[in-house]
Amino acid sequence: MFLLHAHAEDGARWAEEIFLHGLLDTLKIIPFLFLTYLLMEFIEHKAGERAEDFMKRAGVFAPAVGGALGAIPQCGFSAAAANLYAGRIISMGTIVAVFLSTSDEMLPILISGRIPVGTVALIVVYKALVGILVGVSLDIIIRLIRREPEKINIDAICDEDNCHCERGIWYSAFHHTLTISIFVLLITFAINALVFFVGEENLGAIMYDKPFISHVIAAVFGLIPNCAASVALSTLCTQGLITAGTMMSGLFSGAGVGVLVLFKVNKKLKENALIVGIILAAGVIFGLLGDVIFPAELFNLQ
Repeated sequence: MFLLHAHAEDGARWAEEIFLHGLLDTLKIIPFLFLTYLLMEFIEHKAGERAEDFMKRAGVFAPAVGGALGAIPQCGFSAAAANLYAGRIISMGTIVAVFLSTSDEMLPILISGRIPVGTVALIVVYKALVGILVGVSLDIIIRLIRREPEKINIDAICDEDNCHCERGIWYSAFHHTLTISIFVLLITFAINALVFFVGEENLGAIMYDKPFISHVIAAVFGLIPNCAASVALSTLCTQGLITAGTMMSGLFSGAGVGVLVLFKVNKKLKENALIVGIILAAGVIFGLLGDVIFPAELFNLQ
């Protein structure tokens, strides 16, 4: 009887960690996705020229806005940014700024781990500033190369999803949201299963006491497209198993489901690969710098 009870408990925990958490993670981004698609449809059908003019006027300030908004504790803005970039409503620098500043579940994990509030605030500001710096620099380089900004192209997303935009912006927004949500849900189930069976302790053991390699591993691990990566990295940091810089290497590249949505909605794979390469490189570089800025004493872990 005891073995049967233990087996039942393991089964319940397995289902909760993989399916329930996956469902909840996906539900969190649905409002962001729907509002984003609704905005995109409105821009395309009602205010295309004015929106394009606004983006031209925003110039180098667009990544600054994206970096600041990405720092807000939520898990859906990176997905929204991916869709806005696919429609060329925001620039590459802006989406990179959002991805780098996004932290998913970092804040609640660090605070619950009794990390000083001042230290947590510094980490948030540091991530936002890095996002803005890299995003602005990228946009400046692209403008020097291209000279002419790309045109808004929401129609490409509609054609790909076959959403029948002629039925109105509400139907189209709902169709896009449903399509992406199902895709994200299935991938999230698979990722949760991987993290559940591998275990956070094993992940920490791989990265422990390997200064440069740990940052590279963390940056790659951060690409896992849901909040599991940010939860694992933040937890390992609060337990003293990895450094703050290593955690931030993963959190810089950890844009939640943003990268996943980007590859789904933007068919220019070279652009997607470039964006991923930039956030990986930034994660390693600024994560290593983070070890200098945020020593263990600042976390009260020693």
